[in-house]
Amino acid sequence: AKKYFEKLNEDEIQKLIDTVLLGLPGSLEAYSLEQFRNALSEYNSIGDKELRNNLYGFIKEIIPVAEESGVRMAIHPDDPPFPLLGLPRIVSTINDIEKILGTIKSDANGITLCTGSFGAGHFNDCVEIAERFADKVNFVHLRNVWRNENGDFLEENHLEGDVDMYGVIKALLTEQKRRKESGRNDFRMPMRPDHGHLMIPDLNREGIYPGYSLFGRMRGLAELRGLELGITRSFDL
Repeated sequence: AKKYFEKLNEDEIQKLIDTVLLGLPGSLEAYSLEQFRNALSEYNSIGDKELRNNLYGFIKEIIPVAEESGVRMAIHPDDPPFPLLGLPRIVSTINDIEKILGTIKSDANGITLCTGSFGAGHFNDCVEIAERFADKVNFVHLRNVWRNENGDFLEENHLEGDVDMYGVIKALLTEQKRRKESGRNDFRMPMRPDHGHLMIPDLNREGIYPGYSLFGRMRGLAELRGLELGITRSFDL
């Protein structure tokens, strides 16, 4: 990275800064470089161990309250599931999920199955995650990605890419049927088509938050609902 940076001219450096800052979550506005550095500095004394302990402590405090209130928590995985800018990642792998769910045994302590976040890591099999932790999935984000051998990834159409969307949805529908047959009133898993490509009128619109275009997501939703119907009918789910 240092060698790459040293070869950049001023315009290329500014382009790199914009690429990093304009893609950050949590704000509709771009961060300034100073704001970004200040935010990073808050983690100077927080490593992997400290961040995990903070999370586990939070879970132990919040889950009993969630149970009393009839709320089901659903922690979202790291996006992407590998370190960026030296920040620790603690919700990225099957091992991470097991530690989180083992902190306190409760239906209120669950996960968001985000296939885009988990799927960006070549070490994750989203079908395995869906099957293994099906009873703990409280929210579903369906998104697909394409990965290369260097670990880079791009967001793909919902039914294309390296995530086996058929296998994931089949596992979730199987779990949904189990919940229904067990008498749960909340057997349906909340789901959304996570992210979508720019297409049709959205191509010329300004102010669209990256990944959240109307037409791209509606296309994804239609495709996912069609896949869901086909699986449901084929396997009597």
